[in-house]
Amino acid sequence: MIRIGIVREGKTPEDNRTPFSPKQCVEIQTQYPDVQFLVQPSAIRCFSDEEYQLQGITLQEDLSSCQIIFGVKEALIETLIPGKTYLFFSHTKKKQAHNEKLMHALIEKKIRLIDYECLTHDDGHRVVGFGYWAGVVGAHNGLLTYGKKTGAFQLEPVYTYKNFMELKESYETFFVPPIKIAVTGSGRVSTGVLDILNYLDIAEVSQEDYLNKEFEYPVFTHLKGKSLYERSDDGTYDREDFHSNPSAYRCLFMNYVGVTDILMNGVYWDKNVPRLFELTDLKNPDFQIQVISDITCDENGSVPCNLGSTTIGDPTYGFDKSTLQKTTPFQQTHSTIDVMAVDNLPNELPRDASNYFGGYLQTHVLPDLVKNVRSGIIERATICENGKLTSYFEYLNDYAY
Repeated sequence: MIRIGIVREGKTPEDNRTPFSPKQCVEIQTQYPDVQFLVQPSAIRCFSDEEYQLQGITLQEDLSSCQIIFGVKEALIETLIPGKTYLFFSHTKKKQAHNEKLMHALIEKKIRLIDYECLTHDDGHRVVGFGYWAGVVGAHNGLLTYGKKTGAFQLEPVYTYKNFMELKESYETFFVPPIKIAVTGSGRVSTGVLDILNYLDIAEVSQEDYLNKEFEYPVFTHLKGKSLYERSDDGTYDREDFHSNPSAYRCLFMNYVGVTDILMNGVYWDKNVPRLFELTDLKNPDFQIQVISDITCDENGSVPCNLGSTTIGDPTYGFDKSTLQKTTPFQQTHSTIDVMAVDNLPNELPRDASNYFGGYLQTHVLPDLVKNVRSGIIERATICENGKLTSYFEYLNDYAY
């Protein structure tokens, strides 16, 4: 018997997502008769304990009999069971300082950690993620923030809706005024953003028209690849070269700040990738952006006025362009920018997001785990095992031990 555990999320702020819905647990147990799920009871999970019980899934506090344990966010150190295989977002691959103790504990307890963020196909494309739902919610929140800052319209928060279908139904009587929106990025996040903008009948226009024309209706332009970056030496763009040598490139986003009302940022960022702009650029009188929905939410990252993540209940702060300091949001003035910087946006549509996420795990990851197949997908995502870092993550030596 292979027992698979689902932990109760314990990180603050609370996360109500789950790796598998009750229905998915049943489907997996039916497909693999030697698999049994054990689910820790939780008062905050988006699917209630009763919903799991009604599907015949066992609720149990003790997961020590499980060989494989799934979570969503980082596991609490005191709950880690030695020698088990865990899957969760560990946020350790970039040597994040706040999770160094977690990394030490994983090594000391000889845990096999498979990190969702590192699950990739052979071509490098990520297997699973909540990015699409972050994009959906981030696009809505960007518009909501703009409406509150300008007084132009009012939207209700996403979490007040039961599900994605109900959210979309709310758009049937909502019309966006003639504004310009810049969307950055090319992954799942931007896909979610584009779905919302298209559903709201906001027209996509070319970069040239976006820069040079006025419109009587709302428009957006999608900035990625060569429309957002070019080599500093010769002005060219090559995707493989950019990903190998991002520091050799400069960002072209400043070309758009004079005509953009809302920036919806979905750029994947690390320290070698050029920022969209620098803090000093905010003092440029041409910088007309009023709202930034920083969906990928890297503090002092691609959006340098991101001063840290916010919460679903209090998602926005103002940023004073002259003092470069945080201020009160929703001031009807161009001297401030409102920044939406929630780092757990999918929690506003947790049931939709969990079903989506679990489907990818069920299709691409679970079969190899259940059959104990050492596939490339699994191996590339295994950060540590038996008290040691794997070969893919030896660069974490000074961080892990």
